[in-house]
Amino acid sequence: MKLLIAEDELDLAEALEALFVKNQFTVDVVNDGADAYDYAAGGDYDAVILDVMMPKMNGIEVLKKLRAGGFQTPVMMLTAKGETEDRITGFDSGADDYLPKPFAAEELISRVRALLRRSGGYTDSVLSFGDAKLDTATGMLSGPEGEIRLLGKEFQLMELFMRAPKVLVSADKLMERIWGWDSDSEINVVWVHISNLRKKLSAIGSDVTVKAVRGMGYVLEDGHDKKA
Repeated sequence: MKLLIAEDELDLAEALEALFVKNQFTVDVVNDGADAYDYAAGGDYDAVILDVMMPKMNGIEVLKKLRAGGFQTPVMMLTAKGETEDRITGFDSGADDYLPKPFAAEELISRVRALLRRSGGYTDSVLSFGDAKLDTATGMLSGPEGEIRLLGKEFQLMELFMRAPKVLVSADKLMERIWGWDSDSEINVVWVHISNLRKKLSAIGSDVTVKAVRGMGYVLEDGHDKKA
């Protein structure tokens, strides 16, 4: 799952990023309304967490502009304003949920997952394909001969593939989804991580592998399909 977090309090933004990464989300963070609009409108996110009080453009303005352009991604508003009329303004502007500060980290995670379930962007925590299973809550990848924990970008890549097996994904799309717009990484970092994933799939005795299609991208395949 990929989130955009728009929060101008830098310490809070860093804390939110760490919280969601720990819970196996891919995260982009911006610190003003103009960037929030640009990233949300041009990115591929499963949900957006949007602060109300931001420089350049406040969260309500960002949300109204996004919705006016047909933006359908679920949006949660975070704000120090907790009055009823402020929440009504947020909902009337197109917000899907509204959480006033301060809030408990556990509640935020729970409400984002509920938001994703309602939008159809969240599925069961255990993903299965062929003889491999990925527990998205723990990062454990299991197969016929054991299990191994995936961390960071390897986990995020495997989750993306497991949610859409047999679907060809270009290296550029993987870079955008996993490393983000601001990454300084070279495109070959995708191949390095996929190579590591193949080794780990082999180590747990799985017939599932990530196949490279020359000049086009990568696809998750089940070895049994090729034998049939």
